[in-house]
Amino acid sequence: MSHAHGGAARVVVVTVSDRCAAGERVDESGPAAADAVRAAGLVVRSSTVVPDGVVPVRDALRDAIAAGADVILTLGGTGVGPRDRTPEATREVIEMELPGIAEAIRANGRRTTPTAALSRGVAGCFGDTLVVNLPGSPAAVREALEVLLPLVPHVVDQLRGGDH
Repeated sequence: MSHAHGGAARVVVVTVSDRCAAGERVDESGPAAADAVRAAGLVVRSSTVVPDGVVPVRDALRDAIAAGADVILTLGGTGVGPRDRTPEATREVIEMELPGIAEAIRANGRRTTPTAALSRGVAGCFGDTLVVNLPGSPAAVREALEVLLPLVPHVVDQLRGGDH
């Protein structure tokens, strides 16, 4: 699906958490991401919460792409736990990986949190939609978005066919 050219990027936020999806914990990461996205002048199209695992994440990504998202941010499910499968789900959906984005997010996170090196998050695109896996905690989300959000207008312009 091709998106209309121009205009602020439309962002979909997907929190990946068994406990939040079950209503056992309040999602604080989704609102933190949405606030940062709006502060950067982008439009939050929707925010959803899905359980961990390949199928719920993959389905949420496909739904957001079908709905015309320019950028999809997943929050959580990027660690080494048995239910952390966000990167696997993302790889099933994207057509092209953008490893430099994931590397930059990890490098920035490592400055304050050594365990950021354990994040397996990936970034890439499907058609003209950018998909980026962010860590799950609100603080890590804000840190990651400090790196990512300045890149978004350029990436979205490129994906829409803009000049280099």
